[in-house]
Amino acid sequence: MKRLFHFLFKIVLLFLGITVLWVVAYKYVPVPYTSLMIIRSFESDDSFDLKHQWKPMDEISKQLQLAVICAEDQSFLKHNGFDYKAIEKAYKGNQEGKRIKGGSTISQQTAKNVFLWPERSWLRKGLEVYFTFLIEQLWSKERILEVYLNSIEMGNGVFGAEAASEFWFHKKAKHLTQYEAASIAAILPNPRKFRAAPRTNYIESRKTWIVKQMRNYGTFALKELETK
Repeated sequence: MKRLFHFLFKIVLLFLGITVLWVVAYKYVPVPYTSLMIIRSFESDDSFDLKHQWKPMDEISKQLQLAVICAEDQSFLKHNGFDYKAIEKAYKGNQEGKRIKGGSTISQQTAKNVFLWPERSWLRKGLEVYFTFLIEQLWSKERILEVYLNSIEMGNGVFGAEAASEFWFHKKAKHLTQYEAASIAAILPNPRKFRAAPRTNYIESRKTWIVKQMRNYGTFALKELETK
């Protein structure tokens, strides 16, 4: 038992060391490839064309930065990685059989997309909590959003703001307008099913709602982001 305990203790220390160094590295260097990109490549046929190009925050439209916060996680600047009210609401809705938006924050989605895999399981959820805690402790909010915008799936084979901007609107991410940014943010619940352009009535209604939230939320949120 003593040998087993020592062995398990070393495994835990090794896991902690590797994962912390991994997260610290991504605090400074661009994320070249994510586990989700690898999975999508294996899932698809030979014609699959993965589109991804890392861009620093100052080359991504502030309109898109604001749009994804308004669409996905309006408490992003306030929470510590977990929106407990949203989690509680999602849990109650699931218990009642309702189809509602899940409670995952931008931080949780970033942890899942960059370090883990999309399959639903208790193991993955536990690791998601762990990596979310790490990035919230070791990265700034601005860095979390930067990695999120560069790694999130925004179309079939389309990952990150630059690739999405080129794919949907044939322009660079820094030139996206408010309405174009809202259109991309509108498809994030299911980017392989929905289209940012041409938009369906459903995406158009979501885009209109997101634009209203952007105007209400205001650009003060982006100024606050730079300080966190």
